[in-house]
Amino acid sequence: MFAPLRRATLFALYQMSVLTGILLLPVAVMARRVGVPFPMHRIMESIANAYDEAIEPRP
Repeated sequence: MFAPLRRATLFALYQMSVLTGILLLPVAVMARRVGVPFPMHRIMESIANAYDEAIEPRP
């Protein structure tokens, strides 16, 4: 019962992080020009890894 709920929650979080990344793209470009790193890719990678682990059954 919890596996489908966890999978759906992780999928929604991943989609929201992608949308946030797209919306924050102009801010990230300006931050990079100034010299400030913008680590959105770390958030997206960690959520994607958690989702991948949730959809693949463990042996």
